[in-house]
Amino acid sequence: MCVRPLESVIYFPDALGTIAVVTMCGNLLVIFAVFYFRQLHTSTNYLVLSLAMADLLVGTIVLPFGILLFANPCWPQQAVLCRVRGGFDIMSSICSILNLCFISIDRYYAVCMPLSYRLKMNAYVTAIMILITWVISVLCGIVMSVGGQKQETRCAFFQNLNLGIIAAVVAFYIPVIIMFTLYIKIFFVAQKQVRSIHSMQTGMGARKMERKATRTLAIVMGVFVFCWSPFFICVTYLPFNNFKIPLSLMETFKWLGWANSMLNPFIYAFFYSWFRSAFRIILTGKIFKGNYTNAKLL
Repeated sequence: MCVRPLESVIYFPDALGTIAVVTMCGNLLVIFAVFYFRQLHTSTNYLVLSLAMADLLVGTIVLPFGILLFANPCWPQQAVLCRVRGGFDIMSSICSILNLCFISIDRYYAVCMPLSYRLKMNAYVTAIMILITWVISVLCGIVMSVGGQKQETRCAFFQNLNLGIIAAVVAFYIPVIIMFTLYIKIFFVAQKQVRSIHSMQTGMGARKMERKATRTLAIVMGVFVFCWSPFFICVTYLPFNNFKIPLSLMETFKWLGWANSMLNPFIYAFFYSWFRSAFRIILTGKIFKGNYTNAKLL
């Protein structure tokens, strides 16, 4: 008998549609801001741009397909749509965490090795990082979406759970450990810098901006881990629990993970003054009344 795939009453198409729309609008705002304002043309923000593009894929493809699968559980083309959704889902998820990993490396050089930062993290190196991120993500999305047979009669999030466990380790646990280690080092170095330049006014503003940027991106990473860790922990635990975790619970955790793509732009707007100023200029329509490309963002 054909039934809806989501039993829990917390799933409402209107709410899911709202998440999709907010995700699209928020990340389009980040993308436009980085492209438009020259002050945001930095290596860190190019990585943020890449992250926003991955999040935009979630809002434009993954979430709408997820809503369609929810609303039409008996659709004849469900298997095809499920695989397409799965491929883009895996690609965008891996792309997000690889971007965050490279952002943590960028912040490490900015705070811990400021004298060599511009030499080591130039436009060429940033472009290579972004290229590596997307190539790996696309390849993983293709392999994971076509590999193996589905473990559930309903639309599964991984076509092969063994591959899912490998993906969880390689694309989640290892990068999170790397990011956590780097941010711990950054924290201690930043604290040392605060004490060493406490009596110096020269360079204080630049150092303060670097620390604020690092704090903001650390929060982005923390929110990412909070949103995605329940799902990846479940994927890892499934084989040891004889696959007895309810699919509805897995889908709840999956939607929590997808919600991360909606939250990132709000984190930038709340914690990052440069993006906050850029968003204010865009949303108030000032960009239609003059050229603000070279505007000084506070």
